[in-house]
Amino acid sequence: MNRIQFMLWLLLLPLFSMAQGPPITTDKPIMLGAKTVVVKTLTEVRSLEKGVFTKAPLMIHYLPTSNSLVGVHLPYVHHLENGEASGQSIGDVEVMAKYQFYRNDKTGKTFRIIAKTLQTLPTGKPLDVDGISTGVYQNYTGVVAGYESIKYGISNELGYNMMPNGSADDLRYKLGIGLPLLPPTYPVKQLNLYFEYQSNWFVERKDYQQLYAQGVQYAKGRLTMEVAIQLPLVQIILKDHERNYSLFFGTRFVF
Repeated sequence: MNRIQFMLWLLLLPLFSMAQGPPITTDKPIMLGAKTVVVKTLTEVRSLEKGVFTKAPLMIHYLPTSNSLVGVHLPYVHHLENGEASGQSIGDVEVMAKYQFYRNDKTGKTFRIIAKTLQTLPTGKPLDVDGISTGVYQNYTGVVAGYESIKYGISNELGYNMMPNGSADDLRYKLGIGLPLLPPTYPVKQLNLYFEYQSNWFVERKDYQQLYAQGVQYAKGRLTMEVAIQLPLVQIILKDHERNYSLFFGTRFVF
């Protein structure tokens, strides 16, 4: 492969990576170009033993540079608890920042690592539903490492979520595997399968939960649409917090 072909691969790889992600329920270290704005939503319908909770967030991400990202998530929450009337309100607002501190590009593939922080503000009702509405401030810090090629993508995330005024501190690990079903093209037109795992160790409660999500994603140009179902594999937690399933569906548009 000559130098011109190699440089073309490096230019097109972020476009292929954009088609392969980000994963649906996990995260990845691949970032788009500087001054890019991404507007997305990922609605979750979560069925727990104590009721059904729906979170529909508006997520706005901005990349000041090609290796940094800031974002805000504004969630609308609807809840229907067993034996109680339903309600709706704003959930816990989230403010996110990422910084990519390592990048190694090779022909048709790349490996990258980012640092990530997510600040959860106590704007929601105290429903005690993690990731939806707790009404308690939380501080998450983690690292995301991922390998991406035109054949598949693998991302790993390890982090710790602190809840200073609560008892749900947890150590989190996420693994996502993306498999594109169509050959890479430009403009982007891609159909992807995602296999995603999530483990949570609640250190104070001594609880543990492992989830698996199966998803499909369609990307064309700047628009991405996705849907996934998440099921529990292991649950050693309080009965009310046991999950039956979660359904995810959303869209993403890049400006």
